[in-house]
Formats: sequence, structure tokens, C-alpha cells
Amino acid sequence: MSDEVKPSEQFNDPAGLVEKFSSLGRLGTSAGGRAIYGGRIAGHGERVLFIGGVHGNETEGVAATAGFFDEFVASGKARKSATDLFFIPVMNPDGLANFSRHNGHGVDLNRNMPTKDWQQNSPGEKYYSGPTAGSESETAILMQVLHEFDPQFIVSLHSWKPMFNVNGPARTYAERMQSALNYVITEDIGYPTPGSLGTYAGWERGIPTITFEIERGLPLGQVYQTVRGALLAVV
Repeated sequence: MSDEVKPSEQFNDPAGLVEKFSSLGRLGTSAGGRAIYGGRIAGHGERVLFIGGVHGNETEGVAATAGFFDEFVASGKARKSATDLFFIPVMNPDGLANFSRHNGHGVDLNRNMPTKDWQQNSPGEKYYSGPTAGSESETAILMQVLHEFDPQFIVSLHSWKPMFNVNGPARTYAERMQSALNYVITEDIGYPTPGSLGTYAGWERGIPTITFEIERGLPLGQVYQTVRGALLAVV
């Protein structure tokens, strides 16, 4: 597979998009002072944490969470799976507003989790991990949700080469997703990811975690229908 991928499209009104999620409730505030919305959609099944928008320039993930929100939250439509869902549509509203991988402090949130392999690096780097592990308000919010909600499965939406990146004992979930969307299943994304959610939750704590890499460059209006079946297989 080529290393070249198409660029992601940008949203015309990212701030307005984030605000439409306000009905979920406010979890806290980003490094740049923006609201982070999310909340529990109660069910009787297993506890699933569903996250989008960790990297603000990977807009495909937010297009997918927006589509899910419109279909199942705004409309009140019931989900067949009945999972006990905690839903954070945009983890990094600063990045979404600025079409940036990073939060308002220039930190890559998926390198800021306090993993055993966390590595300090320099501000301005693509994968800048922050001044200390867990330094960012967004990370603190996510850590609190992990502690209080105690998920049995996590799916986090990103975009790059199309794949289901398995972290920890999550292969059966990936296979269910693959039955609806023919993406590669892999445990190796191809480069180190110290300080990532997949490492923290999946490999270090044994919580099945899928980093769902949606094909980058898909037209945003087509993303949700493309990935809907795979999402509904697990959420």
C-alpha cells in the first residue's frame, strides 16, 4: 500500500458542528477554552466508549460521529445493539477549529496518554507528546471517563490508510466490523505510538480497543454511509 493518501476535506463551520453535540452534555474544556461534549446513551449491553475527533485534521472521523449523532441521538432512534454507550463526538475541538492534528497547546493528544512507553519530545514536532504525560485537559477528561465508565470496548475514529488497528484483545470486534466494511485488520499500524489510547487501554490494560482508520480523503458527505455498517456492528 502506498504511503500517499489524499488530504482530508475541511468542514465549513467546525464550531457550529461541535455545538450541535451540546445536548450530550459538557464534559469539560479544551486547552483552547472550547467545550468538549459527550455523554452516556444508556443500554443493557456491554459498555462501549465511542470517540471521534482526537486529531482535528482527520475530519472523516468527525463526519462519522456526526452521522451517528444525527441518526441515533438527535432523532431518538433506537439502536439494535442496545450497548451501554459513552459517546464523545469531538475529543479535540481546538484541532477541529484549526484543522490541526494538535490541541490548543500544540500537543498530539494521542501521544499524551500516561503510558509506560510515553516519551518526551520537542514542541513543534508532529507527534509532540506534551510537557509531561497526561498534561492536557482533554487527556484528563478522557482518563476520567475511562475510570468512571469503565468501558469493556473502545472504538476511536481516525483517518489514514483504511484499516482496523487492533489494540489488545480486540480482534473479534475487528472481524465483526470487517464483515460490514472490507478494511485490513492489523495489530501494527506501521510506526511507534507511545502515549496513545490504544497502548494505554488496549495493550497495557487489556481493554479491547480499535483505532478505526477511515480512508482519508473520502468526501465528508459520504463518510457515514461508508462506515455505518462497521460502526453498528460494535456500537
